[in-house]
Amino acid sequence: MSTTGRDLARRLSLLLALGAVTTLVLFGAYRGVHDDTVPLATSSAPGILAVDTARNALLRAHDAVDGGGPAGDTTGEFHTRISVAHQSIAVAASENVTGLADRHTLQTVTGLITVYAAWVERAGKEPDASLRGAYLHYAEQGRNDIVDRLDELRNAQLDVAEEQASFPWPLRLGWGAVLVLCLALCAALVEAQWFSRRRFRRAVHPPLLAATVLCAAGVAVLGWFTARAHTAMGDSLAELREARAADEIPEAGADVERYMADAGLWASLSGWVLVGGVLLMTLTLVGLWPRISEYRFRVPR
Repeated sequence: MSTTGRDLARRLSLLLALGAVTTLVLFGAYRGVHDDTVPLATSSAPGILAVDTARNALLRAHDAVDGGGPAGDTTGEFHTRISVAHQSIAVAASENVTGLADRHTLQTVTGLITVYAAWVERAGKEPDASLRGAYLHYAEQGRNDIVDRLDELRNAQLDVAEEQASFPWPLRLGWGAVLVLCLALCAALVEAQWFSRRRFRRAVHPPLLAATVLCAAGVAVLGWFTARAHTAMGDSLAELREARAADEIPEAGADVERYMADAGLWASLSGWVLVGGVLLMTLTLVGLWPRISEYRFRVPR
């Protein structure tokens, strides 16, 4: 009695199971990396750079008044820097990098900047040199408190960015499992084609061949995109770690934007992993089911 039908059914079950498991593991491993690319590019990086801008604006604002006389304590440059600091704080708040703690810190900083500016303006209107010096001293203390809070916030934001750019052992394990499953699936597809060729004298089995190419090429392309994303996130994190002067911040932002220019594309491909897995299993089914059907209703003699 021929066992071809039973052998084909076993191979089909194995291929469908491998295809489903490979698709799900690949989906999880790919999402594990690329779910963080867009937040890093569009939220964490702008938030960190906004805090840097606010910090630099406050330092330069105080330089505009430190040691000046009454006419110089409320210069237009001071108010411009304070305005830049407020705008940057608003940008950082909108990015909401660290969540609720981020918003609370920035609300506190906004109030402290208002108090700091009030001390400076009061000093600018004070004709007495000793009182003016005392007011500027209080203003400097307030400025130092603001800068310390911004430094703490920046460190917390960097922790978030580092976590987003990391490649921890579960992800490494996931991608290792993807490689093993891909090799096993491709080997099973090749073996099924060899079995079909030996039993049915067909040199090429197009659906199974297409499934093999789809599996190998799909994993290779997604792996390449993941490697590129990991490198881009590492380069972006290196830019963000470095404290920069005010005139260097736009350049750092442009570098991060360039590194992460394809982040949206990389992340959008995660949904296509499931589509590709369904297509692969469909090709496998189309390749083997007609042959299995030929044996389902044969009566052994």
